[in-house]
Amino acid sequence: MLLLLIFAAGVWAGVQNTLAGGGSFVTLPALIVSGMSPLAANITSTVALFPGQITSGYAGRKLVSGAAGLSFRALFGLSVIGGAVGGLLLLNTSPKVFAHLVPWLVLFATAVFTWGSFFRQSSAEKAAHLGPFTTGAAQFLIAVYGGYFGGGIGILMMAALTMAGLSARNAGGTKNVLAGVMNASAVALFLSSPELHWLQAGVLAAGAILGGLAGTWALHRVNEKALRIAIVAIGMALTAGLFLRPL
Repeated sequence: MLLLLIFAAGVWAGVQNTLAGGGSFVTLPALIVSGMSPLAANITSTVALFPGQITSGYAGRKLVSGAAGLSFRALFGLSVIGGAVGGLLLLNTSPKVFAHLVPWLVLFATAVFTWGSFFRQSSAEKAAHLGPFTTGAAQFLIAVYGGYFGGGIGILMMAALTMAGLSARNAGGTKNVLAGVMNASAVALFLSSPELHWLQAGVLAAGAILGGLAGTWALHRVNEKALRIAIVAIGMALTAGLFLRPL
């Protein structure tokens, strides 16, 4: 029954990531409900969702671009290094410490997703374009956060890349590739972690791949605003549940 729940969460996350992002808001609570610690759930979710990120990144590879005078290779390298740093930080965080941190991380990710979904466009239009140093520093820090936790990285990158001068279309394609790149570093480290639950990761990955295909089909058939509202509601409920959960 728990594996069925995890598979369903994977399908939902796959659809959600394709349409609007925020799939980890679904996979994280599903894995915690299955009995994992927040640390194990985060590591297992990151590994399981990685194949879907590679697929979406490959599909949009023609849209990738450098930004603010930085080449795509530079952004690629910063993402690899930052993702590895974040992954190492996570592996050196005790499960108990991470359990205390994760409610705040989910709260931050929910706030970022809410801002990106409903307020970012009007704010970005007024923002001055970022320079190469600021763009590089922002990408590195986002990659560290992505390797450590990952919730909301898509919105953070979309904000940074559009403020660096990219169109939303190119920023979206570039973001998808860089998200896979930064998580590749973390996944490579997580594969040897005893906190990784292989069976659940496999079931979740299968569901996410199926959901990604369904999400592609539903891309022009689903009310995206309603989906984003649902994601914010899930994030708020997860945040409340994690703060109230006994550690």
